[in-house]
Amino acid sequence: MKDFRELKVWQKAHQLTLAVYETTRSFPREELYGLTSQLRRASSSIATNLAEGCGRSSDSDMARFCSMAMGSASELEYLLMLARDLGLLGENQEKPLLLATTEVKRMLASLIQKLTADR
Repeated sequence: MKDFRELKVWQKAHQLTLAVYETTRSFPREELYGLTSQLRRASSSIATNLAEGCGRSSDSDMARFCSMAMGSASELEYLLMLARDLGLLGENQEKPLLLATTEVKRMLASLIQKLTADR
């Protein structure tokens, strides 16, 4: 069992979640149960899956949860583009979030590769 807080990818994912929450505060009230909720859920799911994976007993379990985190990161990417296309996010708001998401995805891919290399 590992302490998820020590993982750099978890730290980045947590910061990304905080940024998504901050950014979505300005979304219209009618989006609270729509896109706002989806963006927040997708972003928090990345760090949540990493935390849960660290609580498991094997590298293969951890890799599976990292893979789920990767899926959530891809979902977040799409939702950010959708928010931009709907006019809820400006490019200056979307770009740093997309860059951070891409960085988390790269880190996840590296971690998954490391965890599955010995199989």
